[in-house]
Amino acid sequence: MKEINEKDLTKLYYSIGEVANIFNVNTSLIRFWEKEFNIIQPKKNKKGNRLFTPKDVINFNKIYHLVKIKGFTLDGAKKALKSNDKELFETSLDEKFQSQNENKIEEVISNLENIRKKLILLKSSNY
Repeated sequence: MKEINEKDLTKLYYSIGEVANIFNVNTSLIRFWEKEFNIIQPKKNKKGNRLFTPKDVINFNKIYHLVKIKGFTLDGAKKALKSNDKELFETSLDEKFQSQNENKIEEVISNLENIRKKLILLKSSNY
């Protein structure tokens, strides 16, 4: 899923189907998150259809990022949204794993180089 920002959202209102398509989820999940998270408050037309504002879509993006990408529980996501910690939304899970993997790779290379040196010493001392 690509990153959503307010500049991408050109419409005044989005239907529940459009929001579901943006996040590639079922409409039932959109309705569920609407009940669970009070920062999502769609307007309803005379028929009762939900109309989501760009602000609602941005809030869905935050919830999606916390729950689906970072693996937060719903309660954890609610607390994170209340804390309004910008860092939670800036660093993606992939970036975190990538930097951790780079550190591990460097460590493994260093260990292998040390083992190689020891093996060379062993080989030269036995002959």
